[in-house]
Amino acid sequence: MLSLFIPALGSATSPEIGKPAPDFTLHDLDGKPVKLSDFKGKIVVLEWINEGCPFVKGHYENGHIPSMQQFYTASGVVWLTINSTRPDNPEAYNAAQSKEILAKWHAHATANLMDEDRTVGHLYDAKTTPHMYIVGKDGVLCYQGAIDDDRSTDGGKKASVNYVMQALDALIAGKEVAMTNTKSYGCSVKY
Repeated sequence: MLSLFIPALGSATSPEIGKPAPDFTLHDLDGKPVKLSDFKGKIVVLEWINEGCPFVKGHYENGHIPSMQQFYTASGVVWLTINSTRPDNPEAYNAAQSKEILAKWHAHATANLMDEDRTVGHLYDAKTTPHMYIVGKDGVLCYQGAIDDDRSTDGGKKASVNYVMQALDALIAGKEVAMTNTKSYGCSVKY
């Protein structure tokens, strides 16, 4: 049975830059459904997250991602975090625990979503936490990959390029994204 499922997870089904981002509905930490297509006409950031990952902790505890979230959501960008961690994984947190941690980290995402059956993680072929995707106002995928070029757990302190900020700044200015694909880094998504 497993061998029948694995091919569906490969890169052949990964969303493609320049094509419509696959739609999905997930529930936020309060159980409210959130549908990607409801945000058509807005720029949307999809950030894969796991509160137990040292790379995620680094970006949140030093304020790097929360400050980005705050700045860009104030500019009209929708920022959705997606947690595709298998519920029985030792690094899994339930909704209440996630809320508590994200509050402590002063997160400013539009919504924090739980992908408990991992369908959306597989749909997007998310590999790491964080793994970033950006959807343009037209619903087309514009960027996928790393948040920046600092591949350490320091949370972007040594980054010389922040790919997500570059992409968002371009989209907000009505320009094309120059760097559309980078290799994500971080902890593996705990499918």
